[in-house]
Amino acid sequence: MGEVRELAAPFVVPGPLAMTIRTRLRVSPGDAAVLTEVGAFLGSLASRDLAVRSRQGLGHDGASWAARKRALTEASSARWAGSITRITHDQWALARRGQADEMAWLRGQTAQIEARLARPLGAKADKRAGLARGCATRAEWHAKSRRLRLLRDRSAALEADLRAGRVRVVRGGKRLARLRHHPVAEGANPGEWTTRWRAARMFLSADGESGKRWGNETIRVTGSGEVSIRLPAVLAHPANAPHGRYALDAAVAFTHRADEWQDRIAANRAVAYRIHHDPMRDRWYVTASWQRAAASAVPLRAALARGVVGVDMNDDHLAVWRLDAQGNPVGEPRRFRYDLSGSASHRDAQIRHALTRLLHYTRRCGVKAIAVEDLHFADGTSREQGGVSKRFRRLLSRFPTARLRARLVSMAAEQNVAIVAVDPACTSRWGAQHWQRPLTTATRETTRHDAAAVAIGRRALGYAIRRRSAPPPYDRRDRAGHRTVQAGPDPWGREGPRPRLPGPRTRSVPPGGDAKAGDQRAQDRCGHAAERGVFRLENAPRLGP
Repeated sequence: MGEVRELAAPFVVPGPLAMTIRTRLRVSPGDAAVLTEVGAFLGSLASRDLAVRSRQGLGHDGASWAARKRALTEASSARWAGSITRITHDQWALARRGQADEMAWLRGQTAQIEARLARPLGAKADKRAGLARGCATRAEWHAKSRRLRLLRDRSAALEADLRAGRVRVVRGGKRLARLRHHPVAEGANPGEWTTRWRAARMFLSADGESGKRWGNETIRVTGSGEVSIRLPAVLAHPANAPHGRYALDAAVAFTHRADEWQDRIAANRAVAYRIHHDPMRDRWYVTASWQRAAASAVPLRAALARGVVGVDMNDDHLAVWRLDAQGNPVGEPRRFRYDLSGSASHRDAQIRHALTRLLHYTRRCGVKAIAVEDLHFADGTSREQGGVSKRFRRLLSRFPTARLRARLVSMAAEQNVAIVAVDPACTSRWGAQHWQRPLTTATRETTRHDAAAVAIGRRALGYAIRRRSAPPPYDRRDRAGHRTVQAGPDPWGREGPRPRLPGPRTRSVPPGGDAKAGDQRAQDRCGHAAERGVFRLENAPRLGP
């Protein structure tokens, strides 16, 4: 029988440490030609540097890094070389983390399939004993055995790459690279694919520098919106500004977090910029990013002082219910719907709109905290976890847990709303068991998701999900006389001293005997020192001769 997992304590999610804003850059044809030439040249340098870094593998050190940077400086500049080598290291490290995650996933899949193949055909799963379900038919057993062999081969190849420090990275994206072989099937022609491929492999990114004018020496954006870039040494012929710079005719204007950006560049604090081209719309964009100082997290007790808004995230809506500080549902449940079909930009817009409505509702209620589940579906999207239900596996795979959580934390930080993450274990099941039926009225139909929102809010507040605690057992002195009460934040302990109550509590302990109230002998045995007067038979008055 498996061990019972302990629930993790709720915690306040820290706010974001990095900020990113983007705006359109309306360039002229001449500016677009210069940016394309510079971006393609720096992109070729970045591709060669990534190839060199990949060949070095685990033998990379500081000396090889310096050698690569010197080679890039001769063709561009020291700052361009620093940005290229930094992004190369980030890509290599990201690929290594991806390999480690894939290896963990492969090992989990292999173990699950091995457990299923070891069971008899048609055997049912036994969660208490930790036994997986068996294959339904002989054909399924054969298919699972073939998949097991395939996963083992992938694990062996990946293990060899991990030991050798070999990564497989495609500048421009693996999906776009595969599209080259089937452009017509995806609705594109070879000419459009070439334009997209060149735009994806361009490099126009510059790291910020504190103390430099406007926070960046390579790509400079002034407070009035003037944009200029430092040209590489071999492409200095189109320069139209001093010190080998090219000033664009267009000016930019940031609208989102513009005040914070203006404060940083006015103080010459570091701001990183990236210029990229969208060939599908034929538009240029400039992105500014910077790091914030780590702010101290709000204490959990202070964040929950006015109650909490419990949120249950679902495939098509957010189920929301407000709870007071005592864990009682207040008002009516709310549902903020979104549509996760369509393009990625459409899904992102739907999520942002739903979260905006959630934050507005939270501020109207006067609550300073939102309780959400600490969800991750990394282990639940496999074939073995979802069983034969492709619809359920597809639902889990498309649910944007990471993006939704990141969006919520970032947007809530701007509204001074704390995000409290709770353990997601059994919130839907226990919420439906203890809250769905009591909260259903003649005019209100409470769903399972609404009840889960109440359970999430109560867990964030520190209360048990059950509505009332169990009555005292029959072995106590007062039997089952007390009515059940609402479950408090602390679990029930063993028998201990009860609070002082006016008047006699039992016949054996008169008022004033609370010093020994927790002593069982004082309540059950006659002649104990806690009794003020002891009745003795020899001292009783005689009633007869």
